[in-house]
Amino acid sequence: MSSYQITAHSEKGNVWAQFEINTSIGTQKTLTYNSIEDAKEAPLIQQLFYLPFVKSVRLSEKTLEVERFDILEWEDVLEEVRLQLENYLNEGGIVLTGQVKDKIPVSIYAESTPNPAVMKFVANKFLVTTTCEFKTLESAAQAPLAKELFRFPFVKEVFIDANYVSISKTDALEWNVVVQELREFIRSFLEAGNDVVTAVETQLSGAAVKEEKERNYNETEKEIVAILDEYIKPAVASDGGNIVFDSYDAHEKTVKVILQGACSGCPSSTFTLKSGIENMLREMMPEKVALVEAING
Repeated sequence: MSSYQITAHSEKGNVWAQFEINTSIGTQKTLTYNSIEDAKEAPLIQQLFYLPFVKSVRLSEKTLEVERFDILEWEDVLEEVRLQLENYLNEGGIVLTGQVKDKIPVSIYAESTPNPAVMKFVANKFLVTTTCEFKTLESAAQAPLAKELFRFPFVKEVFIDANYVSISKTDALEWNVVVQELREFIRSFLEAGNDVVTAVETQLSGAAVKEEKERNYNETEKEIVAILDEYIKPAVASDGGNIVFDSYDAHEKTVKVILQGACSGCPSSTFTLKSGIENMLREMMPEKVALVEAING
């Protein structure tokens, strides 16, 4: 006699289907899986991801919620999936194995930036202790969050700092089409306890950031860096970006900086440089600074 009985239902047109089990198979906390890699310690969930139409799965104590891709309707496969799940459980199939990480409650909100190509996603927890910039998938080999974000075909660059992620997209889609999907993905990734980076963060920072920390500055350069750190960086960080000191030419009285994150390629970056950064440095160091240039924007 079967010990597991499952009832299934889904509203017409809904991408989610619910499978209610008559006895407990999961944990009191809801576990979310977005890929077969996420389900390494959940054999039952891995079985579901072998089905080509399964997009994501949520497992709670007595319920499985399965999200489908738009390649078919649930009414075409709902009963078949229900039977497969019921047979798997009644044949002794394993639901969870090993130690499942406790989920950490995470909230993410999306915030627009002055750069229309960049959206800032802010978490209620710290992600990194230093800035990390990734312009290609290859550069994100030791940064799991950035690496997964690059799997979205419209993601162009990823910038991570403190408690936020700034994502630069291509022109293929508008933000209103993808922002909710990205927000939920980042929330699920962090909530599952996944590592944001797996290497020493200073190894992942842009070369300019590492150089800035390693160089021996003269007194004027130290003063410039101090002003940027105290007055400028907090402001650009609030817009999802970063500014890094590059060099100072005493003869020309010129400061060169590198813009990162939302500041890089921003249409308003020239205005920000001239009306904000340059004016402040000229006012605070009138005999030493006359011009500020960004070497990448």
